[in-house]
This record gives sequence, C-alpha cells and structure tokens, in this order.
Amino acid sequence: MAGFKMPDETSLGEVALRVADLERSLGFYTGPFGLRLLGRRNGVAVLGADGRPLLRLIERPNARPKPHSATGLYHFAVLLPDRAALGRLFLKLVKYGVPIEGAADHLVSEAIYLRDPDGNGIEIYRDKPREEWPMAGSEVRMANAPLDFEGIVAAAGDRPWEGIAPGTRIGHVHLQVSDLGRAERFYCQILGFNVMQRWRGALFVSAGGYHHHIGLNVWASLGGPPPPEDSAGLEYFEIRLPSAEALAGLKDVLSREGIEFSETTTDDGRPAIGLYDFDRVGLLISA
Repeated sequence: MAGFKMPDETSLGEVALRVADLERSLGFYTGPFGLRLLGRRNGVAVLGADGRPLLRLIERPNARPKPHSATGLYHFAVLLPDRAALGRLFLKLVKYGVPIEGAADHLVSEAIYLRDPDGNGIEIYRDKPREEWPMAGSEVRMANAPLDFEGIVAAAGDRPWEGIAPGTRIGHVHLQVSDLGRAERFYCQILGFNVMQRWRGALFVSAGGYHHHIGLNVWASLGGPPPPEDSAGLEYFEIRLPSAEALAGLKDVLSREGIEFSETTTDDGRPAIGLYDFDRVGLLISA
C-alpha cells in the first residue's frame, strides 16, 4: 500500500500557544522579541513579521506551567534570515534583561535558547549555508559546539532596532514525546517526513532535506503523560503543504490508518485539517 511522502516544499506555519496572561505575553513578544501584533479578538492574539502570522497566543487565565515530564512542547524555533538579524535580536533581548538559557553551534545553524513568561521554550537561530552542512550519507550531522557570541554580536553592526527582521519565520518545532518509536511511526511512516538524524534519545525529521522541521525527544518525557488541560504550552503547530492535492493525498493515508481529523480552514481561507499525534499534540495541516 503506497504511503504519503511529505513534499519537499513543505514548511511550518504558525505556532499556537496557551498562555496564562495575554497582556503579559504580548508585552514579551512585542517588546524584547519585536513581533508585531496582527490581530486580537476574544482572548486570542496573532503576532508575526512581514504581515505573516508566526505566533498565536490563546489566553487560558491562570494556566500553570507544563510539567517537566509531560509530553508536548520542548521549544519552538524562530528562524532569522541571517547572522546579523540573530545578533540584533540577541542584543535586544539582553538589553531587556531576558535570561538566556543556552546557546550552541549546531554545525548546521547557530542557536540561542530562552523561555517566555509561561516557561515555553524558544530557540532563535540562523541557518548556515546548506552546502556547509556536514552529512553522513543521507543524514545530517548536528552537534552542540560552543557558540561564537563575539561573531554574532559583531555581525549585528550598528543598524537601529526596528523590530524582528523581515523574512523571519518558524523554522522548526521540537517536541517531548513518550516513545520515539511511536513518534517515528506517526511523523515518518504516516506523515511522510524523512529521518535526518538519530541522536541520544532524540530524532530529527524533515521534508526536502532540511536539517529538521520537527525534533522529537524522550530526554525527560519517556513514558510520560500528555500535559494537563489547564497548563500553558502548545495548542498546535501548523504544517504547510504546497498544494491542495498534497493535502488530499495525506487525508487518504490518514483515513486508511484510522487517524481521525477534522476539516477546517485557516484565517486566510486555505483548506486545512486538524488532528493529534500519538501524544495528543495538536497539528494543523494546511495547503
């Protein structure tokens, strides 16, 4: 029986987060982070860059942080267009006193890690040129080497801050899962992503040879439960397919696999489906 192959042109769209206090979150994401408010209604705010939605904040008053061992969001990753943009955003965060939790040269990218007021993990990063990515056969090699902060700050130059850089988008989402084998079955055998690296309790998958669109790990969540419904965290993330035909093909596979999904549309009228992975992580798959 033919399966589904995630098209090479696949990308990620918006990330939707449950937050305990919408005003507090808006202050963070439009202040030091520099996203722009694109719309707000009934406890939901949409933020973005270039008019492109990147983040949807859904207020759940007094939501508590996600338990460390629960499945769900590990971090979402904001991809800056170049090293200079990464440097400018990093300097803005430091100026606002936002704690930096970690940083690494991943060989394919340069990344800095932090958290929002609800404890949601965030990575900001820039990709190195694809021809520089080290490969091992069909898989990419990634590592956690020291980050060249001096080089990143120097690249920022003296250009004035005007908010997050044009061209910024969601590069990948990294999830905590309860079982890597089950997660690989869902994201690779059913959704059709390709394995790009297996590494110490983690799996990185993508479409089109990207280093990863989705990271999956069991570092703290092996055998763990989904997060409580009253917790902050990931509501869903969006996978954008290049065509309605691709979406129809995926729906056929999901139906054969007995995976329930609901028909919907995006805010801008594109066809989409909503579903959950095996750990009850929400996905919006659009065309």
